[in-house]
Amino acid sequence: MITGSCLCGATRFKIDGDLPPGTICHCGQCRRQTSHVYASVHIPETSLTLSQDADLRWYSASPVARRGFCGACGTVLFWNPGKEDKISVSLGALDDPHPGRPAMHIFTGDTSDHYDFDGALPQRDTF
Repeated sequence: MITGSCLCGATRFKIDGDLPPGTICHCGQCRRQTSHVYASVHIPETSLTLSQDADLRWYSASPVARRGFCGACGTVLFWNPGKEDKISVSLGALDDPHPGRPAMHIFTGDTSDHYDFDGALPQRDTF
């Protein structure tokens, strides 16, 4: 069982099963929401259980997906595409570090000039 939470602990979750390799998203929305990049792991939505969610808020950032965050402390937690039964969970919100390193960069066409990234990993301009 993998557990995680927001910074203040008002939103807590559990993940059943193993985690796949993570991704690092460089899209403009993720950069604005996190002020950098969004490191996450994309899992089946049925693997995620919210154990405490009174302060969980959702923002529909586009017609394609919504973003989950804690309404109390602002921690970025989830990215949920409506077209599939999967959800991305923020690697930074896990109680224990992800056992592997991210395996891919996505939306690299939106990369900002204020940072460099490891170009050795596979890259895609889409999800």
